[in-house]
Amino acid sequence: MIPKNTEKRDDALIDAWEANNTNIITWINNSIENSIGTQLAKYETVKEVWNHLQRLFTQSNFTKQYQLNNNI
Repeated sequence: MIPKNTEKRDDALIDAWEANNTNIITWINNSIENSIGTQLAKYETVKEVWNHLQRLFTQSNFTKQYQLNNNI
């Protein structure tokens, strides 16, 4: 049998998560340029925002990687 207060506790955890998620997204938006912020508006979670920023700012340098592999 599931205790009656489990649902209330789960609801409280979900509420806390949603509040934290919103706060972090706000912090990120306040830390970046508006042009980037508009790209992030479509995401609902910090993970989605972070993944987008990672894709946006991660640069792959295939030439340098090729040179290093050849040197090895």
